[in-house]
Amino acid sequence: MFQNTIKYHRFHLKNRITFLLLSICVFNGFSQSNTSKSNPPNIIYILADDLGIGDLSIYNENSKINTLYLDQMGREGMQFTDAHTSSSVCTPTRYGIITGRYNWRTPLKQFVLWGNSPMLIKENRLTVAQLLKEKGYQTANIGKWHLGLNWAMKNGAQEFESFSDIHDKYDLDNIDYTKPLKKGVLDLGFDYSFAISASLNMPPYVYLENDEVVQLPNAISVQKRKTNPYSHWIKGAISDDFKHEQVLPVLVDKANNYIKEKAKDKNPFFLYLPLPAPHNPIVPIEPWKGKSNINPYADFVLMIDDLMGELFKTIKESGIEQNTLVIFTSDNGCATNANFSVLKEKGHNPNYIYSGSKGSYLEGGHRVPFLVKWPAKIKANTISEATICTTDFMATCADIVDYDLKDNEAEDSYTMLPLLLQEEGYQREATIHHSKTGIFAIRKGDWKLIVSPNSGLNANGKPEKLDKELPENILYNLKLDIEEHVNVAEKYPEKVKELKQLLIKQINEGRSTPGEAQKNDTIAFPWQQAAFALDISKN
Repeated sequence: MFQNTIKYHRFHLKNRITFLLLSICVFNGFSQSNTSKSNPPNIIYILADDLGIGDLSIYNENSKINTLYLDQMGREGMQFTDAHTSSSVCTPTRYGIITGRYNWRTPLKQFVLWGNSPMLIKENRLTVAQLLKEKGYQTANIGKWHLGLNWAMKNGAQEFESFSDIHDKYDLDNIDYTKPLKKGVLDLGFDYSFAISASLNMPPYVYLENDEVVQLPNAISVQKRKTNPYSHWIKGAISDDFKHEQVLPVLVDKANNYIKEKAKDKNPFFLYLPLPAPHNPIVPIEPWKGKSNINPYADFVLMIDDLMGELFKTIKESGIEQNTLVIFTSDNGCATNANFSVLKEKGHNPNYIYSGSKGSYLEGGHRVPFLVKWPAKIKANTISEATICTTDFMATCADIVDYDLKDNEAEDSYTMLPLLLQEEGYQREATIHHSKTGIFAIRKGDWKLIVSPNSGLNANGKPEKLDKELPENILYNLKLDIEEHVNVAEKYPEKVKELKQLLIKQINEGRSTPGEAQKNDTIAFPWQQAAFALDISKN
């Protein structure tokens, strides 16, 4: 009887232990997938400007620039090897990150905005900042904006409601810097903003805190290319507190202070941190000046890396590292004004093995570094080979905070959360690429189709000079030809047809994600850019 009692208790003890272990496993599985929604992370999105994928030594075994801190971030989180921007230039990529939507669905169908361009994002367009704010986040933008601002103007000067044409610009001489912006970053869901209006080489050269200029401009500044091939900027108004060499450290310092402050609060925060570097003007300062022994661009990259190290240290020392999601990427590939010839003489290729550079539909124009760290959720030292796009950020945030996106929200954004958690469920079918001059390419699996490469526009809105060597369609198999040297369009006409029809479908439906078809902000495309998309019967 006594022995039977012992057996009974052993049996039930064993069952209880088994149940407990199963419960822990189930809870851990539940925690991995769902805790983010009950305990949402802080989110920091860092966007470098014109940084090539080959500039990070974690991506480039032959790199001559040792990016110590960014490499460490990659090892402590997830490194994406097939990440892409939606465009190969600044403004369009930023639009896609903030809205989850391709830029060419708006009036901006080629090139970029200026520091005196009106706002591109319309008032009724949901942004990732608005989405997160609705879910209790504190939201901030610190850095290079470059999505247009509606400046207050002196009496009688032209004002704009929003961007409608590439030629829309406020008269720089008639901007009234004493008045708040008519419409700015705070109108798009951000609680706080400290920004420069556009690229570091575009006037006006002033800091904007929230909707007001920090210090009024009192001089005109210009630096010409012949003065310094690495460091030049357009003539324009400048304030005493704006020193081109100091803008990057000023912005990172602001970000560090914001993180320290918000780390004390109960509510999570979202910080969008678009850096102005290593875009021209290339202005590294001491102790980084000359540090690379290559050229000023390489010095500037080392400066970024060290400043990111300081930022990562701030996150850790603030006690929020475990549940803070940090993304580091770039808005496009490296630009040729980094002086490729000098870099390559030293054995460094900023765009790694890929052809093309900033502005191009080739891989070097839009394949970018993409590192994600979130210790509470992402296993250290993991690599994802999935093809992702920077437009995917918004749907990922929506998934994390359990926001149900409507049909007219984030139409080109797919949640990356399954990839981050190493689960099934990432659904991107294809990715549409867009060049500086408005040329389309579409990628699906190993195949990439470039359509009508002679159809683009130049910066002045005029057709590019035709290259008689370019065919109507260019098809690459990236698995076999990652350097994009061999056009196989004639060999695989059915693949050309399949990809072109998919491109046309996703253009005309106003979305690439599943859902009800949407209208573009502007219906007609310039014939030079997308004539092929306006007559489906020919395809």
